[in-house]
Amino acid sequence: YAEFLHCKGKKFVDFEEVRREIESETDRVTGSNKGISNIPINLRVYSPNVLNLTLIDLPGLTKVPIGDQPADIEQQIKAMIMQFIKRESCLILAVTPANTDLANSDALKLAKEVDQQGKLPAGFLDAFTKPEFQVSEPSES
Repeated sequence: YAEFLHCKGKKFVDFEEVRREIESETDRVTGSNKGISNIPINLRVYSPNVLNLTLIDLPGLTKVPIGDQPADIEQQIKAMIMQFIKRESCLILAVTPANTDLANSDALKLAKEVDQQGKLPAGFLDAFTKPEFQVSEPSES
């Protein structure tokens, strides 16, 4: 089961309901128009099959403001990310779409800024489950 700090005493057993609660709390704190906040949503998952660790899900870098985001949204998000990933105890999981050249990964670039020897960051490719990512057979020309 799971519990949120902002919903004291309520146990969530349906993880679809957990997802909805995260969206609802995000909208409550940031507004429903793609705002951001450095106020964390604290979720605790209880299971005999999970490690005791703290996971911080940070926003991806936004290049162009949308909704009511401020003009300097990219700088704000970068500052927020750096606040967390520069901690010595942090293990960085830099998520990059699988169809992106890793040399163009903003996530890996930020990770390298705080760990220039490349000892800490762990890269993770994402997009294999997205419908727009399809592997096609080479043509016989």
